Amino acid sequence: MVTHARPVERTVALRHAASAAGELAAALSDQAPAVAGEALQAESTSQSYFRVREKELSDQQAALHGVLVIHRALQDLCETPLSGGDLALELAGMRQAIVDLTGATPGTSRDLDATANVPEPSTRASSEDVWSARWLIGHQVHVLFNVCAAVAVADAAARLRQSDNDAALRRLADATTYVRGFPAAMTHASTVPADYYMAAIRQTMAPPSVDVPLSGRQHRGYKLFRAAMNDLLSVVPDSYEHLVARAPELAQARGALLEADIIDGERHVTLAYSMVHLHRSLAQKPEGPDNAVAELRLMRHRRAAQYASLIRFGDHYIADAVAGLRHK
Repeated sequence: MVTHARPVERTVALRHAASAAGELAAALSDQAPAVAGEALQAESTSQSYFRVREKELSDQQAALHGVLVIHRALQDLCETPLSGGDLALELAGMRQAIVDLTGATPGTSRDLDATANVPEPSTRASSEDVWSARWLIGHQVHVLFNVCAAVAVADAAARLRQSDNDAALRRLADATTYVRGFPAAMTHASTVPADYYMAAIRQTMAPPSVDVPLSGRQHRGYKLFRAAMNDLLSVVPDSYEHLVARAPELAQARGALLEADIIDGERHVTLAYSMVHLHRSLAQKPEGPDNAVAELRLMRHRRAAQYASLIRFGDHYIADAVAGLRHK
């Protein structure tokens, strides 16, 4: 696979993908120009910082802005030392986003694997500028995946309510692709030296650089995804044993999505440790755990406890422990 090829071969393939995405963005832009996002009011400090805005868009405009995010990310990935495994997961999420946003299907001229005349990269910016830009680019991919996953999960829940199980299974698979891409996109964003992050980037996300410390709680796209997940589980709340007995494919599809969600939480813990070690998070409350890693680990445990009875290999030890703490 190209994602695990030697560096030169991998870079050439990524440049082809970036060129194809650029051509698709140009074609979509010919239909209607992009919305000037910076002219829109940011609804949170996080939106302002990460250059993200919310607005009702036509299907064409939504596709254009999604493809623009993907195009910038592919250009950056040409020089990002991301692991082959994470690259494969991020590219899968990008490919699914193009399918969902444009209606393209693999094998058409709009697929990311399309070949084109690939220009040589432009004059290199300084490493520091590349790292700072990468921090924003990777987070924008994460936001795109969050929103697309929220839509896919909501679609799956709606299909289940209509007893359209085949369509629901397809949308659950699409959502799982996005959720598996969550930690890959975050790792992409964090593929900068930890020392540089601590010295130059981290301080830009806290006062006095911004009004309030940035926090994942401010990400509306992620809130939409979590709300969609809760709605899905209200439609299919059955334990794994009960669900697999009556609808084995649905049990497996739901389980794959929930497992991906747990893994996202686990990888957030390890990623935070690699970047900030045992420092407190920027937005941590005084009564919270001692450091960011501990707080993220608690979030992982709560998620694993919630899903313990819903997946085949649930973490029942954690579920019992969390239940005991709540009882106290």
